[in-house]
Parts: sequence; structure tokens; C-alpha cells
Amino acid sequence: MMNCNHMIYHYAVAGLPFAVSLPVDLRPDILLPSFRDFRIGAGSGCGGESPCGTPVFTLRTADLRDRDTSGDTLLESSSDEMGKTELYAAADGYLVLLRPLPGAPSYMMCASRDFTSACIGLGPVRAGMDSGYTGPALTSMLRILYSQSVLMHGAVSIHASAVVLEGRSYLFTGRSGAGKSTHSRLWLGTFPGAALLNDDNPVIRIVHGQVMAYGTPWSGKTPCYRNTGMPVGGIVRIVQARENTFTPLCDVDAFTSLLPGCSLIRHDPVLLDALCGTLVEVSTSVPVGILGCKADSSAAMCCREALSSY
Repeated sequence: MMNCNHMIYHYAVAGLPFAVSLPVDLRPDILLPSFRDFRIGAGSGCGGESPCGTPVFTLRTADLRDRDTSGDTLLESSSDEMGKTELYAAADGYLVLLRPLPGAPSYMMCASRDFTSACIGLGPVRAGMDSGYTGPALTSMLRILYSQSVLMHGAVSIHASAVVLEGRSYLFTGRSGAGKSTHSRLWLGTFPGAALLNDDNPVIRIVHGQVMAYGTPWSGKTPCYRNTGMPVGGIVRIVQARENTFTPLCDVDAFTSLLPGCSLIRHDPVLLDALCGTLVEVSTSVPVGILGCKADSSAAMCCREALSSY
């Protein structure tokens, strides 16, 4: 039963709704500023229904300070500007532990096996205030929860920078430091009317047989939170090179080029199968290629010309 001391807030990213239940004294616009344009309606009290269909997941707050992790199995560990994130397999699902920089509180999230429900321990947050860590931690946990839950709905969260131009979206993937954001900026500076869609975690979704790319509340260090979607005109893996060369990919090569950038718990066969099904359709429906490029406008022109020739 939902705690009536909580308010339920509804959001939709890439057209997929989800719900976040927070204590009544916490304001989501303070904790989650990048989610403002993705919010649906006002908050509702105990038992409130989603105004946009059944949520793909619901996240609630809980006291997890006594949660014992000694019997859980560490699956993955990674570090970024937020700190260290650890993923554990538990008997009843998954556990995510975020350990920010030294001196900051730790945050824990317990999710069901299919990621349709989860609870998070926010720690000692004062009424109406963000401790400085809680908002970013909640944002990060929601990204993890969303990226796994939507795999069962024909959607994939991908590590990429994305632009829109003339009614189409173009996604640039690659290893960290490859120049994804730089290449997006080249498009913005080279082609009139080009605009940034997202600079870190856009979502690809198949809607009525068409591959679409959407902006999200997660855009890395670039504050670009656009609640809009465009048909995908191409997905390009960026590789630094001395000369501009575009190599088109198809079938297995296109699939394997896209897979590394997708958000996925690779130990989970159900989620992996869902992702692979979506990627097969994506890789056979839109242009995919590798761009070896310089960091100047000629690279943007080379890329656009190659994609237009498909």
C-alpha cells in the first residue's frame, strides 16, 4: 500500500511513462530540475493513477539503512564524476549502490528483477532542500532504472550525442573521448537549423515500425533536456583520424557497432534478448556507419553526405 505521506509524480520520457513517489516535504522541481519538461500533470496523493497509461516502473523512497548486502553478488562496478556505482544481483532482484566522493553520503536502490518497481534510500534530506548530492544521486538512479525497464518496450538508452536537422535525428556514438560531442557541435556550426537533441543519453525507440530518437533528462555535462523525438536519419560511430572517411555498415557489423553503447545489464538473459531484438530492427532500418574524422567542419560535411547517399 502506498504511503499517504508521499506524493506521486508522473513523467514520460520517449513517450514511456513512469512514476516517482517522494515524501510530501520534498519538491521534485528542486531534486530533479532536468525532469521539469518531462513531467505529466501535478503530483497526486496516495493511490493516484497515472495520467498517461500504466507506468513502465514506479520508484518509491524507503529506509534501506539496515539492508544487508553480504549475500549479494557484485556484477559490475564503474566510476564517473558522480563517484563509484556498484551493481549487485540479489535474491529478489538487483541492488545498486552509489558511493559519491569522500565525505558524501551513499545511496542505495533495490529493484525488482524486471525493473518495474524499485525503492531508494535518500538518506537525511531536509524538507524542501537538496543536500547537494541527493538530487544528482536520484537522477542517476532513475537513469539506471529507466534504461533497463524500457528494454522490454522496444526502447534503448544509448550513450551518444544527438542532433536534429531538417526533421531527422542523427546520433554519434563512440568510446569516451572519441569526439561525440565535438562532432555534434560541428553539425551545429556547419548546418543552419541544426539543433542539439541530447549530449549523452538519448533514447532510441521503435514506434509503429519507425526508429525514433528522443531527448531525455540525462544529458551529461551539457544542460540539454528536450522532450521531443525525431525519426532517425543515421547512427554513426566516431573515430579520430587524420582524414575523413565514412564506412557504411550493415547486418552483423551494424549490430555490433551499436551494441557497446547501449545501457544493459549483460548478465541478464531476458534483458539482453529484448535489447538484441530491438537492435536487429534498428540496424536494418536506418543507416549505420563508422566515421574516421578530423575535428573540423569537413568531417560534418563528409558525414552528412555519406548518410544522404543511403
